[in-house]
Amino acid sequence: MATEQVLHMNGGVGETSYANNSTFQRKVMLITKHILEDSIMRLYCSTLPNCLKVADLGCSSGPNALLVASNVINVVHPLSQTLNRDPPMFQFFLNDLFGNDFNTIFKSLPEFYKRMQEEKGDNFGPCFFSGTPGSFYGRLFPNDSIHFFHSSYSLHWLSKIPDELTEGAEPINKGAIYLTRASPPAVHKAYFAQFQEDFKFFLRSRSSEILPGGAMVLTFIGRDEHNELINAWVVIGMALNDMAAEKLIEQKKLDSFNIPSYCPTAEEIREIIEEEGSFDIQRLETIRTDWVKNINVSDDESLIDEKAVAKDIRAVAEPILKSEFGEEIMDKLFCRFKNYIVQLYGVEKLELPNLVMHITKSN
Repeated sequence: MATEQVLHMNGGVGETSYANNSTFQRKVMLITKHILEDSIMRLYCSTLPNCLKVADLGCSSGPNALLVASNVINVVHPLSQTLNRDPPMFQFFLNDLFGNDFNTIFKSLPEFYKRMQEEKGDNFGPCFFSGTPGSFYGRLFPNDSIHFFHSSYSLHWLSKIPDELTEGAEPINKGAIYLTRASPPAVHKAYFAQFQEDFKFFLRSRSSEILPGGAMVLTFIGRDEHNELINAWVVIGMALNDMAAEKLIEQKKLDSFNIPSYCPTAEEIREIIEEEGSFDIQRLETIRTDWVKNINVSDDESLIDEKAVAKDIRAVAEPILKSEFGEEIMDKLFCRFKNYIVQLYGVEKLELPNLVMHITKSN
């Protein structure tokens, strides 16, 4: 499986699109917004650029793709007035892999510009957007060209599936598609080694591209130390195992399939950043969220909307699962996923530790 070709969210604006099913990701961006706001405020006051250059890495598509731009403008525009300065120009670079639905983002820009003009008035500075396709595990921009990097819910994706998981005579993570409570230590070791390699490469690349005084705010899906929490991939794995037992998919194909994703602990993140040495940690917080309850569209928090949960997860997971198991089983798979959510909710911890960090380039 060529990871870069299949690692993208469902495009368009249809029923199963990411644009219409990314409630949880948006809520995470909102509950971590205070860290972004603080870091942008500090950056702007210390650098006072005439044109503030911001890159959103792993922007995906839909309304969330422009949320970072809105948040940055909403901090900097009034701050410039407080400092008796003309508002700066803004240049936003939207990055994701080549399969991302950039067209849907660009079609929403006229409405974005109109809203900003109405909210900020005539002195709102020019605001430019560009698409920057490519993997963030490598160079994306020239040296010393970006003031601020942002990434939310993207860096837990790996550049590839760890080779050790499938290169032996027998797959070492049989019966699972991800790291679970029952996974052998060798599975964790392989995943963590790939994450270390990728994240260090990411940090080195951004270190070359960031301007003096620049900063990054990164949000990861994390993992607790004892691996007690159940995330969506574990539930999808349960459903796939049921389908393999019923001969709806091949057991051999399931045994050799692994998701190219690793959710680190806060301590693992800290150790890698300090060991790599390009950036200093200004802030590192863990914010736990119930990923099922936070997808609910109902105002009644005592109820869960399992259909909404299934659609939200499907918008993320379907492209990579479809490439391996075929499109024809997707409806059945996510119907089973929905049923498992009903069974597990309130019995298991369906929570995620969100790791949010503000880091700056080392002197």
